Amino acid sequence: MNLPRLFTVIVASAFALLPFTFASAAAANPAFDHWAESFAADWVRANPTFSTFQQYLPAAEQDALDRQLTPNTKEYRASRVAAAQAALAELAKFDRATLSADQRTSAATIEWSLRGTVEADQFSDFNFVFHQMGGLHVNLVNFLTQSHPIRNKRDIENYLARLALVAARIDEGVVQAEESAARGHLMPDFITRSVLGQFERFLAGPPRENRFVASLDERATDLKDVSADERAQFVAAAEKITRAEIIPAFRRAQAMLQRQLPLTNDRAGLAWKKGGDQAYAAALKRFTTTEMTADEIHALGLREIARIEAEMDKLLRQLGYTIGSVGARYTQLNDDLQPKGSDDPRPALIAKYEAYLADAVERSKAVFDLTPKAPCVVKREPPFTEKTAAAHYTGPAKDGSRPGIFWAPLPGPKFNIVGMRTLVHHEGIPGHHFQIALQRETESLPRYRADGVFGGGSAYAEGWALYAEQVATENNWFEGDIPGHLGQLNGELFRAKRLVVDTGLHAKKWTRQQAIDYGMPVNEVERYVVMPGQACSYKVGMIKILDLRAKAQRALGDKFSLKQFHNVVLQTGNVPLAVLEQVIDEWVAAKR
Repeated sequence: MNLPRLFTVIVASAFALLPFTFASAAAANPAFDHWAESFAADWVRANPTFSTFQQYLPAAEQDALDRQLTPNTKEYRASRVAAAQAALAELAKFDRATLSADQRTSAATIEWSLRGTVEADQFSDFNFVFHQMGGLHVNLVNFLTQSHPIRNKRDIENYLARLALVAARIDEGVVQAEESAARGHLMPDFITRSVLGQFERFLAGPPRENRFVASLDERATDLKDVSADERAQFVAAAEKITRAEIIPAFRRAQAMLQRQLPLTNDRAGLAWKKGGDQAYAAALKRFTTTEMTADEIHALGLREIARIEAEMDKLLRQLGYTIGSVGARYTQLNDDLQPKGSDDPRPALIAKYEAYLADAVERSKAVFDLTPKAPCVVKREPPFTEKTAAAHYTGPAKDGSRPGIFWAPLPGPKFNIVGMRTLVHHEGIPGHHFQIALQRETESLPRYRADGVFGGGSAYAEGWALYAEQVATENNWFEGDIPGHLGQLNGELFRAKRLVVDTGLHAKKWTRQQAIDYGMPVNEVERYVVMPGQACSYKVGMIKILDLRAKAQRALGDKFSLKQFHNVVLQTGNVPLAVLEQVIDEWVAAKR
């Protein structure tokens, strides 16, 4: 999934709104719905790339946007800030007392999102343009080769129109990166080298084998309205654009990074930068949707690590792993379970992921009575990003042309065998697939909330996915599978360590090596360096959902239903955690 830019959050008082339809004190205000739906459409119109993800607008208008790519200029960014400020002024004209509970939820989420856009502007230099996780070069390749729809001949024509814009977008990114560098904002040397490696892989090989060209050839194979000759012509056109325009633009970006490399240093976190403490505090508020400080989050991580390691120690001893630290014993277990033989194990590992996914579909029926109509599949992460990518999920297309996809990186040579099953529960079922696909399919939500036009931050989304892993454990999905249960606990331990490492890097001036020595893989440490605060959203969100569930159980006793609790959380959609708490409180009040 694409992650939001670094920005601050509105004060907690803006969340103190009755957000759910139960026991609403006011009927729906048609004027608010008209304004919100109209503004959401305008907001999406100005972002063609996002619009394509959601196929948000009427067919003819959407088709025109499917030929464009969202600009990356300072003028465009300024226009977004101005539009957000104007919308906030309009939103303030609505008396919240005249809105229904559902509308107040929408208003709070819209306000939170737009204030973040406005307040992000002061921290724009802290966002690296070409970073290895979701930098401009990565997003352009992934969007066009994975998310731009290829359903018919017209989609291919739109693809080629967009392909012709890629070079301009890359050049805009070069300008932004150079301007930020002039103000003293450079990526660390190790990040710059990692990104240069991505450019080398992208530029390797002839244009015909470039991902922009090869993916079009692959995706156009079975289209009924495209003949073999037409397909060859389309692929040749893509090859021509890639050779003449895109490759030179990527080389210009590569050259810029090579010029910057001698000027970089190894300082990993925001704590080293002027204004970095403010930027990091803003990031923590945005990603956790709380007021927790870096010190509080750091301490929470340490407590959780101690608790989880004690549980893991017991299970490791049951398997005969008794010598060494918990981390060392877990690593030894994973080493012992590595695929045997000389054949490439990746096809078998993908098949294993598919089996775990099918198993989760069946087991989830016991604790969920609402499940998405859209299917979920597993695909291997493309080679271009596989060495640096984390496992992730992309949502299904509205028209059914694309399922929900769990993207599994398998760079090797060692594989995370013990953690495979819990990763399926996090990225797939009942994690992000249930959370994202059900939000999109919930007809009671306004379109702009169902499609995430104004999101509530990653604490809800990542908190739910980590909570989903916990649900699997609580309901004995790992019965008879001690390694799988250890994988779940290690996944939770991993997220607890993220609290310590992220705050260590960005608030306590940890070095990259300190973070690695704490037990984090290199690619994860480098992820936290370029995405400050995001890694803290998982555990904070999970703990909040568990706390809300326990609170509801205490209040309702025998009237509490786990399935209904899940329904309420999932059908509310992505909202800040304080708004979710109000939703659950209203549900409890209605049940009582």
